[in-house]
Amino acid sequence: MFDFLKSMMGGTNEAAKTALDNGAVIIDVRTPAEFSGGHADGAINIPLNTISQNIKKIKKYNKPVVTCCRSGARSGSAASILSAQGIDVHNGGSWQTVQGML
Repeated sequence: MFDFLKSMMGGTNEAAKTALDNGAVIIDVRTPAEFSGGHADGAINIPLNTISQNIKKIKKYNKPVVTCCRSGARSGSAASILSAQGIDVHNGGSWQTVQGML
């Protein structure tokens, strides 16, 4: 159970690191204002409240996805939404954690 909670909150995530090493798309699900204050290199800003409307766009990347946010909670929600749509997705946790994986 602890591993599940850790992965939902974006704890150490070897799968996300491997996906990034293999060219995954980074999607930062924070607000545009939060994103402009700092983000992982190469991240795309798609706020959580618009993630469902962007499924087709995300599928067109045809790559695994790593989600991130401030703490890992919103990115965990986004990862669940994307996974339900058949997208290979990993919750990277905070954007700083993802940046550290690059």
